[in-house]
Amino acid sequence: MSAPPSAPVIAGAGISAIGRRTGVPALDMTVQASGAAIADAGLTPADIDAVLTMGDTPADEAAAALGVREGGDDGPMLGRYGLLTPVVAARDLIAEGKARHVLVYRTVQMIGGTVERRAADRAPESGGKRAEGGMDMTEVGYLLAAHAYSAANWLAMHCRAHMDRYGTTKEQLGWIALNARRNAARNPLAVYRDPMTMEQYLDARPISTPLGLLDCDVPVDGSIALVLSHPGHRADAPNGAVTIEAAGGASGAGGWTGRPDYPKMAMHDAAADMWSKTDLKPADVDLAELYDGFSYLTLAWLEALGFCGDGEGGPFVDGGARIGIDGELPLNTYGGQLSAGRMHGYWVLYEACQQLRGLATDTAVSTRPEVAVASAGGGPIAGCVLLSC
Repeated sequence: MSAPPSAPVIAGAGISAIGRRTGVPALDMTVQASGAAIADAGLTPADIDAVLTMGDTPADEAAAALGVREGGDDGPMLGRYGLLTPVVAARDLIAEGKARHVLVYRTVQMIGGTVERRAADRAPESGGKRAEGGMDMTEVGYLLAAHAYSAANWLAMHCRAHMDRYGTTKEQLGWIALNARRNAARNPLAVYRDPMTMEQYLDARPISTPLGLLDCDVPVDGSIALVLSHPGHRADAPNGAVTIEAAGGASGAGGWTGRPDYPKMAMHDAAADMWSKTDLKPADVDLAELYDGFSYLTLAWLEALGFCGDGEGGPFVDGGARIGIDGELPLNTYGGQLSAGRMHGYWVLYEACQQLRGLATDTAVSTRPEVAVASAGGGPIAGCVLLSC
């Protein structure tokens, strides 16, 4: 069961300049990335039927600036597919015949935030029972009482539990960060490209034990855009197109701390959902672009997606050879969020599309991949997509 010939495709991808505290207005970055994606798809703004975003630079403003005739829609935000919900929603709009070409973008800024207030105001009222990220208020109280105030604390607890149960080591986590930096050195858009040693990684400032500074992603300013199109456009896409073979998502079950299979997270449910929709298997995947908001999340995604068994993520990445550019499963080939910059799961999609279409010149793997997986999210919200050329 692979995607039918009628499946929508990703026909264009664009990226703005990336940097730290650039001072560039969010709308300018959005227009730069979106204009590039539309041109990459061989289209003009007049061809775009809908604009979706997770809730950053307002979609109606982006549409107006680009000259898109139908305007934009700031929703959905975080749905079943988490950070990737707008991408899956665009796919579904096209599959249902409601649009032919849909622009999806994500724009972030280090200062000023990324969530557009008007979209947040339109979100359903929680009634005080649930908080952001699928947490109920009881869980919030429990975590605050433990002085666990942020995702860094919550993921540190997951990581420590994994270490205690399976013998995962700090050095094994380090190989995820070192691999990211090694790949970022090949990427002219990455913000951190200087070499990193294991000693530097281990000596980095502690953030929330066992996580240190180099286990955490790097805030940046930037924008990434994709154009999803009807399947008939594949022949007219000047730079090739990518098929979304399957998508999986999960949201809310167990919150951050209440799963009976803790320290597993929603990514395990999202991965199972994705694999249930395709005949392809983990062994068919040539390239993995996996969310690394924290290094441990990448290790957890490797296990969830079936590239190794439960508790085997540490040995899988140990030494870095298996996940290197020329390895069995090249991982985060652009440098990931740990070194290239935090784009909330959209740079993983951009990079996967460029690699599959043979356009990843600076970061290209030695053998052009045919199947890639991209993922985003952690804790109680996760989404993943399986892509093919």
